[in-house]
Amino acid sequence: MKYAIVLAAGKGTRMKSNRNKVMHEILHKPMIGHLVDHLEAVNTDKIVVVTGHQNEQVESYLGDRVEYAFQSEQIGTGDAVLQAQQLHGKEGSTLLVFGDCALIQPETLNHIYEQHEGHDLTVISAQLQNPGTYRRIVRDNQGHIDRIIDYRNLTESEVSITEISLGIYCVNNELLFKYLPEIRDEEVTEEINLIRLVEILKKNGHSIQSLRVSDHQEFLGVNDRMQLNISNKWLQARVNAKHLANGVTIMDPQSTYIGTDVQIAEDVTIYPNNHIYGDTTIGTGTTLLPNCWLENAIVGENSTIDASRIINSEVKDFVTLGPSSHLRMNSVVGSHARVGNYVEFKNTRFGEYSNCAHLTYLGDAIIGNKVNIGCGVVTVNYDGKKKYQTEVRDGAFVGSNANLIAPITIGENAVVAAGSTVNGDVADGEMAIARPRQENKPGYGAKYKNKEGK
Repeated sequence: MKYAIVLAAGKGTRMKSNRNKVMHEILHKPMIGHLVDHLEAVNTDKIVVVTGHQNEQVESYLGDRVEYAFQSEQIGTGDAVLQAQQLHGKEGSTLLVFGDCALIQPETLNHIYEQHEGHDLTVISAQLQNPGTYRRIVRDNQGHIDRIIDYRNLTESEVSITEISLGIYCVNNELLFKYLPEIRDEEVTEEINLIRLVEILKKNGHSIQSLRVSDHQEFLGVNDRMQLNISNKWLQARVNAKHLANGVTIMDPQSTYIGTDVQIAEDVTIYPNNHIYGDTTIGTGTTLLPNCWLENAIVGENSTIDASRIINSEVKDFVTLGPSSHLRMNSVVGSHARVGNYVEFKNTRFGEYSNCAHLTYLGDAIIGNKVNIGCGVVTVNYDGKKKYQTEVRDGAFVGSNANLIAPITIGENAVVAAGSTVNGDVADGEMAIARPRQENKPGYGAKYKNKEGK
């Protein structure tokens, strides 16, 4: 059996934030979300998240995907692990990992679990020329791991050690809970620290190994905003490289941010300054011009999106959208439609071959096929208490600067004249004109212009 204990109880004071540290985002997803996703991807049998400070934020986000333990007082990693009593007595291997280690990839987690087989404790390590404040791995004369030392406790001869512990362990679960109570406070930090587990297991004759990794940044924890930025850049580069290898053209990878759950088909072209997140899919041949934001969006094939936002909405094939359009709240744009500049759709279905070129708001609307929506059209869908639906059926023409007061239905091939405010249904083939008559006053133009100050 494979288990994981995720430590997320710390205060994260160096982040200088009112948010729990592990809830800070990398590529628009909380750090702990990345880690739990990856643990689930390798079929971890049970994930226990140890919370403490601001626990409600973490528990609200993860919900019932994991189990929880609570550390009431932050007195060290050893004490935090001890709180995960639901794993006490279970046979298997347990990964001990911090909740801010968002970058560890599923294939790496699999490798750790596999390499741990046959050992009682596996310490994830790396070789650094300038190890700084990392804890050092001290070996005995036979080259076996003897202990892990905090950098503040290093002797003069130990300062030159370049093998570091990355603070991540895989351990025999039964032995973990057998020996955790033996860990005592660290003199320097006054905390119950997991590094003492190495000495305890060695003293009792158990098998200990290190698993040295080549890219220590994959295991980077995030303690401040600078490290958050470094992690974001690392993952951004990795995700973009994957899409480039799969046949996606990314004009400027440094200014293109693609979330880890996004799916992009080959021959998609992405211009600079685009953000693509959530469960977004983009079909082959589509082009994203600069300055788009897509989140939980479905974009079909051979469409062009120009400087626009698509959130929780769908765009079908051969659509032109933007510039500066905004689709939200389950809107759907049909194939071959055109949605132009400064157009907002909210909870609206917009039919095939329909056209809405500019400066329009359609909310809670059903628009048929081959419909023309003129400039400045507004669906008046809210009376201050309830939202109402507007329906415009196939082939209808709504002229510029028209207000459609919902609930209302505009029939097939009907026409709403420009400048009309319509509050009643329009039957198939009818024209609705709802505007004051124009009155021209001879000579008044000259009088107006000749007024003093004009």
